[in-house]
Amino acid sequence: MTAAMITLPKLMMIGAGAHEEVSATMSKLGVTKPLIVADDFMQKSGTLAKITTILDAADIPWRAYTDTVPDPTTVAVSAGVEVLKNGDFDCLIALGGGSPIDTAKAMAVLATHGGEMRDYKVPNQVDRCNFPIIAIPTTAGTGSEVTRFTVITDTDTDEKMLCMGLAYVPQAALVDYTLTVTMPWRLTADTGIDTLTHAIEAFVSKKQNPFTDSVAKSCMALVARHLRTACKEPDNAPAREAMMLAATQGGMAFSNASVCMVHGMSRPIGAHFHVPHGLSNAMLLPAVTAFSAPNAMTRYAECARSMGIVNERDNEDIAVNKLIDELSALNHDLKVPSPKEYGIGDNKYFSMLETMAEQALASGSPANNPRVPSVEEIVAIYEEIWT
Repeated sequence: MTAAMITLPKLMMIGAGAHEEVSATMSKLGVTKPLIVADDFMQKSGTLAKITTILDAADIPWRAYTDTVPDPTTVAVSAGVEVLKNGDFDCLIALGGGSPIDTAKAMAVLATHGGEMRDYKVPNQVDRCNFPIIAIPTTAGTGSEVTRFTVITDTDTDEKMLCMGLAYVPQAALVDYTLTVTMPWRLTADTGIDTLTHAIEAFVSKKQNPFTDSVAKSCMALVARHLRTACKEPDNAPAREAMMLAATQGGMAFSNASVCMVHGMSRPIGAHFHVPHGLSNAMLLPAVTAFSAPNAMTRYAECARSMGIVNERDNEDIAVNKLIDELSALNHDLKVPSPKEYGIGDNKYFSMLETMAEQALASGSPANNPRVPSVEEIVAIYEEIWT
C-alpha cells in the first residue's frame, strides 16, 4: 500500500467544556480578532452567547455573522466574505453544525484568493488561506471540524459543489458534546446516520488506509451502540458524548480517505429538493450498500462486525446481509422517509433523474466506490429509493 497523507487540525480539545478553551486556543494560534460565523439559531438559543461571554471576559473584540443557511449557498458565502473583507479580522470562529463551519471555510478561501466559489470546486484544490478557523461543532454528524472539504450550493445552477484542499482544514477544533444536548430528534437521527455513512464509505473506499480504517471502525461501533439511545434519550450524556466522538472520527476517516457513491448521489437530492444532507444520505445508504457489496464483501462484512451485529460463525455473505438489514432497520427505527414520503413531487423527481445521476458522477465520489456505477445504474437506484 502506498503512503497516505493524513491531515488534521493543529489543535483539538475533546470533551465536556472544550468550548470554554476558545480564548486560550486563539492565544495558542496567535490570533486576536475573530469573526464568529454562526446561524440565527445559535444566536436565539444562547449558544453564541456562551462563546462571546468567554471572549468578552478575555477582552477579545469580536463580531458575529449569523446569516448562514442550511446547505450553505454561494449567496450566503458571498455576504459573509463582504463582512470579513470589510472588517479588521485575523481569524474565524465557526460555531454550529456543518453549514456554518462549511460557510466559514468557503469565506476564508474566497477572502484570501478572490473569484467565485465555482472556481474552487474539485478537481481544483486550495492549500492556503489567510484566516485560521477555530471550529466549534454543535451537532454530532458532519465531522466538518476536522475535514479538508467544504460543500457549497451554487445558487445559479443548484449544483452542490465539493471543494477540497488543506486550506479548508480548521486550525483548531473544540469538540464539546454538551453543546449537542439541545439537538432535536430529527437532527440527531439524520446527523447520526451521516456519521455512519462517513465511516462505512471511508472503510470501503478505494482510498482507504490503515489510519482511516482504525478510526472508521471505532466510529461504526460507537454509532451502532449509541445512536438510537441518543435519539430516544436526548439528555443521555454518555450517548451524546459517544455520538460526538463518532462524528469527529467519521470526519477524520473520510477526510483522509474519501466518501463514495452515497455522498455522490446524495448531493443532487439535497441541492434540487432541499433535503438535509444527513437525511438524503440515509435514504440512499441501504440501497447503495446492497449495490456495492458484491465488489467488497470482506470490507462490508468487517463493517458488520465492527457494528456488533454478527456472531463469530457468520460467513461474509451472512454478515453483509445482516449489515444491509441493519441499515434498513435503522432507517425504520429513526423514521427516515423515502423521497416520496418527504414530499418531493414525482414529476419533478423523475424528470431530474438523469441530471442528478450525471452530477453525482461528475462529483468524483462514485469513482472511489468499490463498484463504480454507470449513469443508468445510478438512475435505477434513484428509482428504487423513491418509495
